[in-house]
Amino acid sequence: MPERPRLGGKLRALRRREGFTQVAMARELGISASYLNLIEHDRRPVSATLLIRLAQRFDVDVKQLSSDSDAQLLGELMEAFGDPLFENLDIVTSEVRELAGVAPTACRAVAQLYRAYRHVRDSAEGLAARLSEDLALPGVDRSRLPTEEVSTFIQHHANHFPDLEDAAAELRRRADLQPDDLFHGMVRFLDRDLDVRTSVVTAAEEAGAVRRYDAERRRLILSESLPLSSRTFQLAHQIGLLGQGELLGKLAHDPGLTTDESRSLCRVILANYFAGAVLMPYEAIRQAAQDERHDIELLQNRFGTTFEMVCHRLTTLQRPGAEGIPLHFVRVDIAGNVSKWFSASGIPIARYGGACPRWSLHTAFLTPGRITVQLARTIDGQVYFSIARTISRASRGYHVPRAVQAITIGCGVENAEQMVYADSVDLNNLEAAVPIGPTCRLCRQPDCDQRVLPPIEQPLQIHENVRGHSFYNTVDGRVGDC
Repeated sequence: MPERPRLGGKLRALRRREGFTQVAMARELGISASYLNLIEHDRRPVSATLLIRLAQRFDVDVKQLSSDSDAQLLGELMEAFGDPLFENLDIVTSEVRELAGVAPTACRAVAQLYRAYRHVRDSAEGLAARLSEDLALPGVDRSRLPTEEVSTFIQHHANHFPDLEDAAAELRRRADLQPDDLFHGMVRFLDRDLDVRTSVVTAAEEAGAVRRYDAERRRLILSESLPLSSRTFQLAHQIGLLGQGELLGKLAHDPGLTTDESRSLCRVILANYFAGAVLMPYEAIRQAAQDERHDIELLQNRFGTTFEMVCHRLTTLQRPGAEGIPLHFVRVDIAGNVSKWFSASGIPIARYGGACPRWSLHTAFLTPGRITVQLARTIDGQVYFSIARTISRASRGYHVPRAVQAITIGCGVENAEQMVYADSVDLNNLEAAVPIGPTCRLCRQPDCDQRVLPPIEQPLQIHENVRGHSFYNTVDGRVGDC
């Protein structure tokens, strides 16, 4: 059975922050002090009614008290503590979970420090490599990685931005965009309303940029190497930058984005969000996804987009009262580097180091272009349904290597029936789910034949005469020889 959410520590921290005794806090909430004491010690659950009362009385975002944010923070902390830096410490998940519940702000600070440490270490290693090769040093990178800050920003906002949704709807109305002619409709809007001329150039003329805006000449250039769906997306993206600059800047002015680089990257990501909302209006894509049971290929044909665009758009359907199913989305290259991620389903996603090779996201490279399905079980007993497929970028000609990536999208098994891909899977046979973990260091799966590192919570005990299914698989609590 999945563990019940533990909110007592958060409620206790809130009470102390507000300067209330248990008696005074209980009076404010209309419950007894003894009942509040039981809640704070996780011996009674927090009801939905009480959560609403807390939000109203203390102006608290209910999301801050959710177990999903706890799970995300816990996963990031455990991944940090899985670093060899802490290999001499006896890290116990229960202790970290309790700390995350009682002092979430301090834990986020620890996670941020670890991200900074990772980036500094990676930068130092890169600098050392450059020195060894006698290369010129362009300067030392900052200690925070913009991609990580923006990913955290997107996750914090549940990948949903109502103001951008409204702005996209307004553009469709003002430009009178028709579903079967979005490209020419936006070209006309750029010319008429923004005084920007659009032209498509050959691959030889693109000068390495598939989209280039010349502000001085008021000219937007797109490369012919882009298919029509991507050209249309780039048009919407540029309209977002030109017409919604103030809104993008406001959203990107977030305390979690600590550098100019992070804020600039965030503006680009938000302009992409705007473009997706223009091509796939909220209610239209939500209804179509329900009607077609999330058949992504049908949806991409209907909206004139790509497989990846549809997958990403489906993760943004978080409008209160009109939500889609909670989905996770990850994109990796063939080396396992994560370039985009979001998780509303709750599945743990590794932010540092390699992810689990048992996840179909990685095996998708073995069957390029084909959709694979998987029922997977994480170490906390949760079961998830996912699909995975490789994607490739637009061809820039015969002599240019084609970049291939893999993406996965999925949900908790309780929502899997809403996806057409689950029709061939026995969703009642949860024992058949493939055991996966976030990374080897955090995974306690006992019989994984692909383990490459020992679990953080188990001391390394060498047994020369016993060998498990892999070198670090434990047998009677010991690790076998090679």
